[in-house]
Amino acid sequence: MRNRQQFTSASRSLPNTLNPLFLFKGKGSRYDNQMIHRPRNSPILHSFRRLTALLLALGLCLSASGYAQTPEIPVGKPSFEKWLSAVAEEAKIRGLDEVVVGNALKGIEPISRIIELDRRQPEFTQTFWAYIDGRVSETRLKKGRELLRKHKTLMTRIENTHGVQGRFLVAFWGLETNFGQFLGGFPVIDALATLAYDDRRSDFFRAELFDALQILEDGHIDRESMVGSWAGAMGQPQFMPSTFARYAIDEDGNGQKNIWSSLPDVFGSAANYLSRLGWDNRYTWGREVSLPKGFDLDLAELKTKKALSEWQDIGVRRVDGRDLPVADITGSVVVPAGHRGPAFLVYQNFEAILNWNRSLLYAISVGHLADRLVGLGPMQSARHQERPLTREQVTVLQEHLNRLGHDAGVPDGQAGPQTRGAVKAFQKAAGLPADGYPDGSVFEALSSAVEPRESNP
Repeated sequence: MRNRQQFTSASRSLPNTLNPLFLFKGKGSRYDNQMIHRPRNSPILHSFRRLTALLLALGLCLSASGYAQTPEIPVGKPSFEKWLSAVAEEAKIRGLDEVVVGNALKGIEPISRIIELDRRQPEFTQTFWAYIDGRVSETRLKKGRELLRKHKTLMTRIENTHGVQGRFLVAFWGLETNFGQFLGGFPVIDALATLAYDDRRSDFFRAELFDALQILEDGHIDRESMVGSWAGAMGQPQFMPSTFARYAIDEDGNGQKNIWSSLPDVFGSAANYLSRLGWDNRYTWGREVSLPKGFDLDLAELKTKKALSEWQDIGVRRVDGRDLPVADITGSVVVPAGHRGPAFLVYQNFEAILNWNRSLLYAISVGHLADRLVGLGPMQSARHQERPLTREQVTVLQEHLNRLGHDAGVPDGQAGPQTRGAVKAFQKAAGLPADGYPDGSVFEALSSAVEPRESNP
């Protein structure tokens, strides 16, 4: 799940589904927070809708203010109005207040821009260093340190109550909404209804829509103020409605769970979420490490857990060469940029971050940003130049892997777990370092391996 959700952040980059370090789809959220919509009751918007209907009758297509007419409805699919009536009826069966539901659903229309964003596929994958640099910037560090000092009393109270260190809460806050500056500009009910009506992930978003209606009925936020990302993630921590239902709390005691404007509720809810995911404030998230020469890359995966003493015996050290800490804790080695990039030894709290967002790069960004906020230094591993693969190249890479007998699944241009497993199998067969990382060198090696077969059928 995202939240899974799926939160990404004010300074969003490429969707994780194109990132070689994306583990598997979770919350499903990548947001375009730049599209700001007029309230649905705006007289201007009503006039616009009447004009649009007239123009559509003439066979024209019009889009403005982020609202666009829906594509043609497939044969056999109910109209949006009929579908919405069925949603209202199901809400009644679920016990939701008819007046609240009626007011929430009245007059809404699907937003084509949201479908465009949901289908959007970037041209390039993103490299490790580009991702990290974009999220752990000097500007964000300066602002984050100021806010950590400013809210020290609140953070101390939150940690004492929920067991999550303040530096991590500020790190999440910074990555999700740039410290509350970018909450998204889409009406959440409209966004969720649009995605629930669409066939691609209808069941998921339909359930989120009912959770959002329950939030309105409970009085935590009003309909017009309930804005968020195009995928329906809400508030300063970008919770999906289902995550809100399970983990949001009324930290300030005013009777509302307000993750939009109450910082106690924002941090209390985020800390409650992480605590329920198994966060342990006795430890950090992990650390950058150096690996010994000849390190078995089969050990570099999250499912391989060893005590720190075992990693020490294997030859893993802190990145500056010192011994690993002496602590009764297990960890896993990950190499998010392949064997030539930095290596990390990650702990239980790292997996809690992954339950918030299923991207390795996101989780490392949270941990690294939290470290930098309290004065720890930048990563020390040497940077090597890396060419990002295009989506087309990833598709060709998958086709090559399948042709060579390494099952990468249906070629779709997304370097997910199955593709990385196939890359690793090819690397082993070719005598290459088997890190499963699909970079330019792997693409070239695959192309060279396939060419002889094609010339000698």
